[in-house]
Amino acid sequence: MKKTYLAATMIAALLTGSALLAVAEDPAAAPAGITAPPESRPQTDAEKKAIDYLIAHQDPTGAWLPQVGPAVTAMVVKGLVQGGKPIDDPAVKKALDFIETFRQKEGGYFKDSNPNYNSCVVLSMFASLPGDKFKDQIKGLQDFLKSLQQVEGKTDSKGNTITKDHPWYGGAGYGEDRPDLSNTSYFIEALHDSGTPATDPAIQKALVFVTRSQMNGETNDQTFAKGATDGGFIYTPAEGGESKFGDIDKLEGGSQLRSYGSMTYAGFKSLLYAGLTDKDPRVKAAIKWITANWTLEFNPGSASFDGQYYYYHAFARAMHAFGHDTVTDAKGVKHDWRKELTDALTHAQAGDGSWVNPKSPRWFEGNPILVTAYGVLCLEEARK
Repeated sequence: MKKTYLAATMIAALLTGSALLAVAEDPAAAPAGITAPPESRPQTDAEKKAIDYLIAHQDPTGAWLPQVGPAVTAMVVKGLVQGGKPIDDPAVKKALDFIETFRQKEGGYFKDSNPNYNSCVVLSMFASLPGDKFKDQIKGLQDFLKSLQQVEGKTDSKGNTITKDHPWYGGAGYGEDRPDLSNTSYFIEALHDSGTPATDPAIQKALVFVTRSQMNGETNDQTFAKGATDGGFIYTPAEGGESKFGDIDKLEGGSQLRSYGSMTYAGFKSLLYAGLTDKDPRVKAAIKWITANWTLEFNPGSASFDGQYYYYHAFARAMHAFGHDTVTDAKGVKHDWRKELTDALTHAQAGDGSWVNPKSPRWFEGNPILVTAYGVLCLEEARK
């Protein structure tokens, strides 16, 4: 399926010591000695200002960034409803009407491109709405997304049959094309958000792809991961492995693909949504990377600010799934992730309530609508 340049630019590849913290047996549960968070913390002024900004910049069609499909509009709707707007609020209702124009007979929500990405974001949005008004849309989207997954019987871009040994196995791409961790993490997240159990075959097959995206030679059977021990994640294991931030000189006689924050937290939350605990070496390896590379100042591992707000969103989702209020890094410093994320966003917010990535427009982060949607969703994760 052909992508438009704008849509592809926005979503293509959206997007690092000692492990001093552990996952509880139930990844959603608070560990012993830590008080479980309240159901919801108070809404911050930063979140309120951002919601006001988004409502003021709604397109006459009811959309936000209508040229890129339904995904950004769905992100904003989720943020508005989680921020207290009812589904019959005029802005929400108009946006839902716009999103409905993308519904396909197969159950997906898209038009000409990026069916997986668009449909995943729309499914997570529907799943966040109160009541069961959208149960038919949710079921249709779940079935549609599973139909796109690279599993037994499908073929790759060269016509080779997909089997469990194929590096594409279990993954999701923009459509029925080469899979990547960003799209696969959205796939797992959407199924998780909409009530699909971790034991579902689609999630367990996706876990195979996620495992092959981790720079951990102990559990990753791909050649590019041989000897790797850092535990972070790259963009895709397809075509011999790819990192959006290149290689690092590490292994004798060669180089190792560079893991980085946005993909590491996307991979980490995917492991948790797939039901893994601290007993699993993949989770332990991811924790090792997180504690060794803790920062909210930039996208860690990338040595840049590229994908900063995508990173914040993946970080927020992953840390909420992790279930801990604090993290102790490899230097022994304890971090309250909610406070640090909220403080970082509040400090970076413009006077009109918006956010934008001033240091890197890569992956459409020069657009305040998309970045403000990320910001709102991040603050709401921190309140949960």
